[in-house]
Amino acid sequence: MKKFYYLKTCDTCKKIMKQLDLSDFTLREIKTDPINEQELIELRNYVSSYEELFNKRSRKYRELNLKEKPLNEKEIKQLILDEYTFLKRPVMLFEDNVMAGNSKKIVEQMVEKTKN
Repeated sequence: MKKFYYLKTCDTCKKIMKQLDLSDFTLREIKTDPINEQELIELRNYVSSYEELFNKRSRKYRELNLKEKPLNEKEIKQLILDEYTFLKRPVMLFEDNVMAGNSKKIVEQMVEKTKN
């Protein structure tokens, strides 16, 4: 299974997508088609926690002052389901591996996985 979750208005996502061969991936724009609970659970099965999929840089994170509040896994999961901006982006599901975010290391892994 190959899926790629992104935000079409995100310049970083656009830049990363240009580096990848996503021709055999299912592309999912998370604002117009938000991730559902089953998909989030599926992604969570490949990482150690929902926190790995959680975007702490989002504007909503600061607006809600979540940095000051300790969040458990259940709360993080619900925040991601309630608001698309809380899903770290982009997220690539490649067979049995999930890569989330835009750090240099993660982008390099994405490029490596999509090489033909």
